[in-house]
Amino acid sequence: MASSMSMEWDRNHTSVSTFVLLGLADGKEIQLLLFPIFLGIYLMTLIWNLGLIILIRMDSHLHTPMYFFLSFLSFLDICYSSSNSPRMLSDFLKDEKTISFIACATQYFSGCWMGQAECCLLAAMAYDRYVAIGRPLQYSAVMAPGLCQKMVAGVYASGFIGSLVQTVSCFHLYYCGPNIIPNFYCDVTQIISLSCSDPYISQMILFLESIFVGFGSFCVIILSYAFIVASILKLSSIKGSAKAFNTCASHLVVVTIFYGTSLFMYLHPSSNHSKMQNKVLCVFYIILIPMLNPLIYSLRNKEIKEALKRMAKTATHLSQ
Repeated sequence: MASSMSMEWDRNHTSVSTFVLLGLADGKEIQLLLFPIFLGIYLMTLIWNLGLIILIRMDSHLHTPMYFFLSFLSFLDICYSSSNSPRMLSDFLKDEKTISFIACATQYFSGCWMGQAECCLLAAMAYDRYVAIGRPLQYSAVMAPGLCQKMVAGVYASGFIGSLVQTVSCFHLYYCGPNIIPNFYCDVTQIISLSCSDPYISQMILFLESIFVGFGSFCVIILSYAFIVASILKLSSIKGSAKAFNTCASHLVVVTIFYGTSLFMYLHPSSNHSKMQNKVLCVFYIILIPMLNPLIYSLRNKEIKEALKRMAKTATHLSQ
């Protein structure tokens, strides 16, 4: 352990300057086998999300608040996946998976920023669906381009501030002993447990931000869907009710997967599941969800399918 730990001498105490990531698997053969799998997942995440952004930007039929928010969700998924996947992929090819103190803080800051912003964006998208179903006649006036832009700016600003506060509070702690993180990325809960100083304030900040950002966004989503259900029940036509529900089905699936996985990860007692199970949950939450989101929104979405057909026709005409 001493060989893998880089130390600096400061005021008669040793301070950790690097952390050691244990990664997903121990064996070199397994790591080399996992490398092409996760490389493929990362490339698909980039291609599908970037393709969805380009499609929404190019097709004028998709220039609506719903797809405006969806394009930024895809951008968040690209950034979120990119904050962890490249490091994990490079570690598959390394014998010693060390990460500097600053790099660890940077990785956590960027991942936390995107994660918190996604919570807020999903809440904004739920509100958009409520206005579309509950107040259809006022939809264009309420969800004006100016308001949508301000909501997205607020989403990024809230994620940035929350992430900055968490990162500073966590990495301002004193680390002098163990430096091994039993995961493939810099998980703040595991990092705080390595601190030699009192982590109470950092833990309280983490808890409060989870309540305000995570639970607060979740409450907005639940409230929005309560109003959506109430609005759907008022519709006399079964066909109209089905059509109204279908417009928010994809968002509901994304919210269920996102919050279901995160709640299971952070609220489930660590003693009740193994380290490998925790890593599998992290892989699903950090690596797979950003890849699945564009698929969920695209597979059953007629407007996106029609936009793809229009783009294909345009490309065919241009090539002739």
